[in-house]
Amino acid sequence: MYEKDSYGQAHKLKVIKSYIYYFHFNLAEAKKLSCKFLGKRMSVLKTNFAPLFLCFIFLLCACFPKQNKEVLLINGAGASFPYILYSKWLSEYRRVDPLVAVNYQSIGSGGGIRQFLTGTLDFGGTDVPVSEKEIKSSKRQVLHIPTALGAVAITYNLKSLGSGDLRLDGKLLSEIFRGKIKKWSDSQIKRLNPLLKLPEKDIVVVYRADASGTTSFFTNYLSLISEDFLRELGKGKSVSWPVGVGGKGNEGVMGLVNKIDGAIAYIGLSYAQSQKLPTAAVKNKEGRFVKPSLRSVQASAQQAIKNKKDYTSSLIYIKGKDAYPMSGFTYIIIAKKMPKQKGKAIVKFLKWILVSGQKFSESLYFTPLPDAVVQSALKHLSQAEFE
Repeated sequence: MYEKDSYGQAHKLKVIKSYIYYFHFNLAEAKKLSCKFLGKRMSVLKTNFAPLFLCFIFLLCACFPKQNKEVLLINGAGASFPYILYSKWLSEYRRVDPLVAVNYQSIGSGGGIRQFLTGTLDFGGTDVPVSEKEIKSSKRQVLHIPTALGAVAITYNLKSLGSGDLRLDGKLLSEIFRGKIKKWSDSQIKRLNPLLKLPEKDIVVVYRADASGTTSFFTNYLSLISEDFLRELGKGKSVSWPVGVGGKGNEGVMGLVNKIDGAIAYIGLSYAQSQKLPTAAVKNKEGRFVKPSLRSVQASAQQAIKNKKDYTSSLIYIKGKDAYPMSGFTYIIIAKKMPKQKGKAIVKFLKWILVSGQKFSESLYFTPLPDAVVQSALKHLSQAEFE
């Protein structure tokens, strides 16, 4: 080993630098650089440690080859509803195109729309289409590209129920989330669940504290059922809940439900399933109690296609005996006109999602897009222009 001297660690690093020159550039330059920094010590390195040291540098260079191209960074943010699926897609796509790094942050649909329209993001994620008012205020032309189908589930923390399935309808949910029904043992809940042993426990409402598409799904459903709910709270990405506690993102809501005995919340199905949280069967437009699932969400989408609805149309409370009443598309929004290099990379990424990425949806509790929707989305994506 080296004897300790005044040269120190800095000079050892210069040895490594010289041998990187040796393999990556040329031998003459490597020798020149080494001798300049270390003088006679170079001969010690040659005689005692050259074979081992050269092998180490060879492996280092093989593992970290010189890159000729920079990685293109694409930034997106928005809906937390599809975040689990998007994370999987981003990981898989990096293998498809290592020179493109796509980032996505879960900040809620409201934040995604707002930051996209102000030009902070390259693309946004939202569970509800951008309104005409929002588009006009930004003067930015927007393309909506559907990426998957999902559901908003009603989940709860009632360990005393065991494996029993809770049944709820829109009227009950409206009363609970307005603070009118306060106990799990309320007679109105018992009437729909005569076989369940409901506890004498306070109901703790958990809601989204941030503007979200998940809230929009839920409030739109309740507004179609209850005039009182529509009048008192309204509908949209954010409302003023009169009772309960708020959690940020689906992740925050899920965490609160897990902690609070007696909690009830609306949450993306993928989050409930990933944590094995129970989900209620909800009464649909046909009067049937349907649990959120890949099949019931698909039934809602197929009904929309049958009715010749555009994929930006709402699937909330759509007619169909097997349809789950809080189903819907989630979207990525992009500018119609984009810089050439980044724009083409974004379009390529979205085409991969629509064609190859759908196979990852079901394992994460999202319903793949029907073929008719995929073809329509690809056609819509072709309208993108590059500057």
